Amino acid sequence: MTQITDRPIAVTGATGAQGGATARALLLAGRPVRALTRDPAAPAAVALAELGAETVRADFDDPASLAAALDGAGALFAMSTPFGTGFEAEVRQGVALLDAAAAAGTVRHVVYTSAANADRPTGIPHFESKRRIERHLAGLDLPWTVLGPAAFLENYANEWTLESLRDGVLHLPMPPGMPVPVIAAETIGAFAAHVLTRPAAYAGRRLDIASQWCTGERIAAAITAASGRAVRHEEVPLPVVEGYSHDLAAMFRYFQETGLDIDTDTLHRDHPGIAWLTVEQWAHGLRWEL
Repeated sequence: MTQITDRPIAVTGATGAQGGATARALLLAGRPVRALTRDPAAPAAVALAELGAETVRADFDDPASLAAALDGAGALFAMSTPFGTGFEAEVRQGVALLDAAAAAGTVRHVVYTSAANADRPTGIPHFESKRRIERHLAGLDLPWTVLGPAAFLENYANEWTLESLRDGVLHLPMPPGMPVPVIAAETIGAFAAHVLTRPAAYAGRRLDIASQWCTGERIAAAITAASGRAVRHEEVPLPVVEGYSHDLAAMFRYFQETGLDIDTDTLHRDHPGIAWLTVEQWAHGLRWEL
């Protein structure tokens, strides 16, 4: 049988945070990478090509482009997002990608990044859409692994968050002292690459992953130390969040009332080779313009 390592590993979202981190980790491990992107001429795609990746055009709404992009691929890193498209579009596109992988005939393993706890009823719209995609993947004749990342640390450095950080406030819809599990995109990529290069050990498994549990106060302190700008945590009431986004309000309500249950001690013990970036390490790795 053709081994995964003999063929390129297709990476979706390759010009974004998770996919880009996965592509770089695979290239660092000496694995052939085929970066799927809507625009191979985009700066992030060009940067991956300069690192040695093959870049190909792929559009989740264009079945012919998916078939061409996955032709001859040995494995697939699959991700999906509803942001900018909608929940039904996420499911449609995720299913189309997985069906194309199954039809390719050469794909021997799929790693799909979902969300922590998305394999159970949560009532969180962007978790529920991923749950539907997970179910579809499980019904295909493909070896698979599902990763459920915790809250992304990158969310604390996006443009919306930076606006409040410049005022010295980290707005987070969590009560003081209540921690949430967090993870950096770089760590997600490292873990995905680890799985993709050891498919037999992870086939049929679903793992929720996080680097640590952090309170809003600790995240604010880490940003303060890294940026030199004093930042404090301030809780945003859920009714206020609801006014901006029902989806995000549902997520933070779930975090507060049900909570995630990632056992980071066991996870880290079982995977000592992964660089589990702490919030402090992540923050110090960024250039903060506050």
